[in-house]
Amino acid sequence: MSGAVDRALGEQAARMDDTYAFQRHIYDLTRKYYLLGRDRLIRELDVPSGGSVLEIGCGTARNLVLAGRHYPQARLYGLDISEEMLKTARSKLAGTPLAGRIALARADATAFNGASLFGRERFDRIFCSYTLSMIPDWHGTIRRAAQALSPTGSLHIVDFGQQDHLPRAFRFLLQRWLARFHVTPREDLFTVCADIASEQGLHLQMRQLYRDYARMVVLKASG
Repeated sequence: MSGAVDRALGEQAARMDDTYAFQRHIYDLTRKYYLLGRDRLIRELDVPSGGSVLEIGCGTARNLVLAGRHYPQARLYGLDISEEMLKTARSKLAGTPLAGRIALARADATAFNGASLFGRERFDRIFCSYTLSMIPDWHGTIRRAAQALSPTGSLHIVDFGQQDHLPRAFRFLLQRWLARFHVTPREDLFTVCADIASEQGLHLQMRQLYRDYARMVVLKASG
């Protein structure tokens, strides 16, 4: 990587650590009211017995814990750029039955190396839950995730939509709130995912949820 890229990643990591140094302690309690669709995504992962699941931007490991309960035979992995969030995740898992099933690592979502992080190059299921709206190079994140799929794997995404079908005042207040946490809903999420699916020969499914409050995408390998 170039020095400029390294500096940019370092700045992103520092920004996330600053944002969540305190927020990590109340993150799960507060976010459950507006990060809609996360549990639905996990239910629809349909992980094969003994399959591998990677969450990009795992934060406090809330989603990985739920996935572990839904899929007791799955091997679970999570990466995040924020060491502060990973502190909470490790603390949450310590001493629980899931501690031995969930591996965590600090890494850049756009250029992670599964083999060096987890001893695994490809994963049966990869998911991103409300993370792309916080990652500057979110296109790169989707591409890297798609490259890390097993031959029969799938990439699952849920994130903010544009709320065009909801009251204007609600949309205005929500987006002002999200901006406080460096969150930018990706207006062209569907278009970018369609382009990447075409580039990499993936099957594509796209849905609007809750009057476009959120959007859900699945990219499936053709194998």
